[in-house]
Amino acid sequence: MTSFFIKTFGCRVNQVESQALWEDFLRHGFTPAENFESADICLLNTCTVTHQADKDVEKLIRQILRRNPSARLVLTGCYAAAHKTHIQGIFPQAEIVGKYELGRVLFNEDDICWTVSGHEGHSRAFIKIQDGCDAFCSYCIVPFARSEKRSKPVADVLSEIQNLVKNGFAEIVLTGINIGNYRCPQTGADLAALCEEIAKKPGNFRIRFSSIELQTVTDGIINAMKNFPARFCNYFHLPLQAGCDSVLKAMNRHYDTAAYAARVKDLRASVPGIGIFADVIAGFPTETEKDFEQTCNFIRAQKLAGLHVFSYSPRPGTKAAELPQLPAAEIKRRAEILRALDKELREHFAASQVDTEQTVFIEEYKEGQTRGITSNFQPVILENAPADLHGLVRVKITRAQGAVVFGEVLF
Repeated sequence: MTSFFIKTFGCRVNQVESQALWEDFLRHGFTPAENFESADICLLNTCTVTHQADKDVEKLIRQILRRNPSARLVLTGCYAAAHKTHIQGIFPQAEIVGKYELGRVLFNEDDICWTVSGHEGHSRAFIKIQDGCDAFCSYCIVPFARSEKRSKPVADVLSEIQNLVKNGFAEIVLTGINIGNYRCPQTGADLAALCEEIAKKPGNFRIRFSSIELQTVTDGIINAMKNFPARFCNYFHLPLQAGCDSVLKAMNRHYDTAAYAARVKDLRASVPGIGIFADVIAGFPTETEKDFEQTCNFIRAQKLAGLHVFSYSPRPGTKAAELPQLPAAEIKRRAEILRALDKELREHFAASQVDTEQTVFIEEYKEGQTRGITSNFQPVILENAPADLHGLVRVKITRAQGAVVFGEVLF
């Protein structure tokens, strides 16, 4: 039998794609190799969101070529798509295959449907419902690699959810490159309409949205969360990137701080207890010290639950890479300030959960503790839970310690 090895770099979309590929390999009679040295096929699902991501991919390619030169080396993903000519020049042994060509190249099939029956090594499952983005934010390389927008049919999403629930998954994350752009290719249904259909499905499970762009958050999506609180997590990861209008304009972000603040207000009014988290970039080339202070003040004013902080790094080919860059030390300083702010926000959010009742998804039992996550994405340690507890349970939050809360299961 032919053996295979898959290495995943980068985002949740890549992770769920790799899970789908893993299942496809098994279905076609391949066997998993213990490591890349012993594999007949080495498939790298690559990322190019930062310069470091590129370096990590190239390092592994060199290791494979040195230690397993006879393996068939297949590269797919954003690094492979965005830097094809560069890769062909330095790694001519590698096959560069687009995501929607993998079925034909690997399995002699028309396409890969990116459907999963589980998620190896994870307690929750992820469904890829959408692919592609053509927003062309000035700092982002992703549209150069994934500009074509595609969506999974509603019927396929519902079937996948049903199968995952049958396989024991109580929390399912809808993911994609830009899930707010979801459009069913058969019916034209948008994300709000998909949510209405999901809400009708039976079973004790809940849906969490992955990161979703502000301008795609419709009233219909908010209403689905409001009307079906047991089905949809009261959580949003709403990328901000900067809290200063001039920087947002230079980033080509298609909204301003007033629009962001208004949507946050709408969400809080409609979805009780919602946890709103955000991405923010430190050290964008045009960001002055005053701009940075505005960003920090804006984030505090929104009372966000937490941040994912990214240090800006130029991606060749993007408009921002052509601008004069800030010193690395200054970017690092600003990132550290934002991470301190993130700590402050998460601790405040955790404290706000004390004395509330929450539905907690059990993630793991580790080192004598049962750990889970609330609907609004607050980490919880359960103090009276048996080791075999799983699924969704009701919990009374009793105390907070830093960014973590402790709770008791309401049996």
